[in-house]
Amino acid sequence: MELAIISDTHVPGRASGIPDWVRERVEAADHVIHAGDFETPAVVDEVRSLAGGSFTGVRGNVDAAGVDLPKVATVECGGVEFVVTHGTGDRIGYEDRVVAAVREHGGADAVGVAGHTHDPLDEVHDGVRVLNPGSATGASPAGATTMLTATVADGDLTVTLHREDRW
Repeated sequence: MELAIISDTHVPGRASGIPDWVRERVEAADHVIHAGDFETPAVVDEVRSLAGGSFTGVRGNVDAAGVDLPKVATVECGGVEFVVTHGTGDRIGYEDRVVAAVREHGGADAVGVAGHTHDPLDEVHDGVRVLNPGSATGASPAGATTMLTATVADGDLTVTLHREDRW
């Protein structure tokens, strides 16, 4: 199973739209995870449509009141459980907040997916794998447009970072 993992699209506030290369990877994925900061319900609908309906998304700290998504969601894909949250708050303690959400909402081997910082991340923190795809539009303060793709099968997870510098 192939996943597209994106976050922090910030359309229209900080970006005019989702880049074509990101859209193509989202459309090709079997399932799409978006870790929040869409900004408007129209962008949620756009991402859901690109995903062909196989979509898990959460509400970010700048999402309008009409963005009707949970703050935390869980999804199982290919034998891997993902706990998705935005990661809202200060940069200091970010990984701890994501790990706390994973421990509260997921199983012992769950993987955390979060956004908010606009900085890509794939590391183990306090025994929990934490993924952050960065910003799928390169929205400030990101220095690049980034996303993750993942292959999941029988509980195995392989993650790849895709990056296009803004400059």
